[in-house]
Amino acid sequence: MSDGCQNGGEQPEDAAAPVEVWPEVQRAECLARGAALKWASGVFCRPEHLERLAQYRKRESQRTTSIHSRLKSVVQSYLEGVGWGLEQLREAKADLKEVAHTLRKTRSESSGNAEAVKVLEKLKDLSVNHCQLLAAVSNLPRLYAVRGMVLETERLVESRRLLEAHSRLMELECWQDDVLWQLQEAGSSGGAASGLSAQDEELVRAYFSGVGRLVEALGKELWAVVSSGLALARQNPTPFVSAVRIVEREEALDHMLLAERGSGSGAHGRPLPPGRPRCWRDCFFQVLEEAVSARFRNMSYLHTRGPGLAGHLSALQHGIVGDLGTVRHLLEHCVPPRYQLTRAYLRACHHCLQQHLAQVSGWELESGEIFAVLNWVLHIYNSPEMMGHPDLVCEVENLEPLISPEGLEQLQNKYVHSVRKSVSEWMHKALEVELTDWKRDQEPDIDHEGFYHTSLPTIITQMLEENARVALMISEALRDQTVQMGLYEMENLLNRFREALVEFGKEHRRDQNSNKNKLYLHYLLASISNCIILKTSTELLQQQQSPRSAGRFSRTPPNPLAALERAVRRACRLVMEQLMLELQPALQGVLSRPWLAQEDTLPQLSPVLERHFELYRCVRPPCRERLLEESQRLAVVEYVRVFMQKRLVCRSSEERQKLAQRISLDAQHLRDMFQRLECEGLVAEVNPTALLPVLADFIRLKDPSMLSLEVSGLVAKYPDISEEHVSVLLDVRGDVSRDVRGTVLDLLEQSAPPLPPGYRPIFTEILVPPSMPFCLPTAKCA
Repeated sequence: MSDGCQNGGEQPEDAAAPVEVWPEVQRAECLARGAALKWASGVFCRPEHLERLAQYRKRESQRTTSIHSRLKSVVQSYLEGVGWGLEQLREAKADLKEVAHTLRKTRSESSGNAEAVKVLEKLKDLSVNHCQLLAAVSNLPRLYAVRGMVLETERLVESRRLLEAHSRLMELECWQDDVLWQLQEAGSSGGAASGLSAQDEELVRAYFSGVGRLVEALGKELWAVVSSGLALARQNPTPFVSAVRIVEREEALDHMLLAERGSGSGAHGRPLPPGRPRCWRDCFFQVLEEAVSARFRNMSYLHTRGPGLAGHLSALQHGIVGDLGTVRHLLEHCVPPRYQLTRAYLRACHHCLQQHLAQVSGWELESGEIFAVLNWVLHIYNSPEMMGHPDLVCEVENLEPLISPEGLEQLQNKYVHSVRKSVSEWMHKALEVELTDWKRDQEPDIDHEGFYHTSLPTIITQMLEENARVALMISEALRDQTVQMGLYEMENLLNRFREALVEFGKEHRRDQNSNKNKLYLHYLLASISNCIILKTSTELLQQQQSPRSAGRFSRTPPNPLAALERAVRRACRLVMEQLMLELQPALQGVLSRPWLAQEDTLPQLSPVLERHFELYRCVRPPCRERLLEESQRLAVVEYVRVFMQKRLVCRSSEERQKLAQRISLDAQHLRDMFQRLECEGLVAEVNPTALLPVLADFIRLKDPSMLSLEVSGLVAKYPDISEEHVSVLLDVRGDVSRDVRGTVLDLLEQSAPPLPPGYRPIFTEILVPPSMPFCLPTAKCA
């Protein structure tokens, strides 16, 4: 081809006509020449390079020869393929000519046989009529016997001779199917597209209409026997066995007919008879489940609500266990093993129970009813006495729970809500009884340990512990919820209890002049003991909760111990207020000139304290020690408060010495009395009775110039003492000059230390009465 292109490109000079040259060839030639020139200019750039010209010419000549040989071989292979293709086309043309000749010959022969085909069509019609007449003649005895056999089969069904009735029914159905099949075959052989006309099929169905009624009647009787299988099994299981045999016959017929239909192809496949497949085995299990549901309906609405729910669940248990025993020991032997009748009956019972319990759970149930449902679902149902029986373990596998986890949680929440409502009502009634007891003219009860108490803590404790114990019979989670609820209600009760104490104190202050609440203090102390009992019960309840229940509740956890502490503090404060009211008349004449002249120390104070301390013995520890300590502190505080009223201002050194001695005697008297009443060791870090000797030393100091040092020591022991307190002490001395007073007060102002950790202020509770305003000494003021 390369040579051809080159020859075509070089035109001879003497050519008469110009030869057309392809532009692609010219362009390729130009490119080749340019590439060759570029290559040669690069190779032969110097004269000495021309020595290798012959070598390059020989190499290029060999390359050109190789290319020409490859091109020739390719062209030769293409020419051979074109030749073979032309040969195939020649052979195909010859074959087509032969086929066309044969077709023309066949067309001429078929046109000559048209008259013979018309004669055969008449013969075919006669053959079809003959087949139809033959089918009619052969089926006449059966057709005449249909009505009589239908009547006889109806009598057999009514008398529950089910096996015989089913045999006759099968025979009738066989006749009907044969007639329909023969008609269809006759129609197909006659050339009909569908084989059997709709008119013929309707005629056959109308004639055999009694067969359909027999099927319905037999099925009705059959399912009646199956639904009453439990009762029949205990008396006469023969009808049930007959029903199972009929179901198996029908199931076998269904499989056979389906197999025959599947084995046929196209129009030659035998169609299914009317009403097939019947699937009576599936109907058997459906009827069984409906029978179970009917038994539940009979048991579900009789005396179910209220107290009868527990009895209803018990009746369900015994009924289900009895039915399962009958199925396992009697009915199971009446059916083929593949039925697994016990498992089917158990699943039907389980499904019906799920629906029934879902309905029961939707009712407005009380706590006792909810407990009965939860206990039955979680414990009784799966116990060995019911579904947990060894013979039923394999049957109950893979069953869904009777109540879903969400339903169980809702039911438990309803139980806790109902119990909470009941607990709240009982706590409210118990608190009302407690408030009524406070107004009695009889002292509170004393237990075997000698402590005051009332019925309130016993009622509350027993109620909460009983609820926790009952909830634990269901599950630990429900116990934790119930305990949590009880702690919430305990906290609410204690808040109301503290408010009731406040009202009790207000009412007593309004009526303190009357003898209406003579045992006010006794019942305050009984309330404190009650709180100690409730604290112990609360701690026991908290210990019953499982550790993992801490993060189970989204609400803020209850804190009944804090509410208990608030109630105890309020009761102790009321006791101290009562003591303060009784101490005020006893301290009426203290630190006055008549008192200074008396020899008896605190004649009225001791009986009040002794009476209180005697009553405090009826309070449970540690509140008893707390009351004794607070009483000691209160007595000292009230004594110093009277001192700060400046009832007595010393006029001489002898009065100061006498006043200091009398204060020391009172301090010793209080100390001895506290020790006698077993108050030793109950003092705080700063002993309140130690304050009185310090004040006595301050009054006893003879040199006023040493008061600065004395005040420094006083401030070191009692850093909460204020300038007003020191000023009153200086006034009581009566011999302090203005300069010394200024020096002492300046020193106090400069050296006011911070309160040390753990120090309980005492002077902060003692207010200094305001001094008289400055005025000129007029006659009126004098």
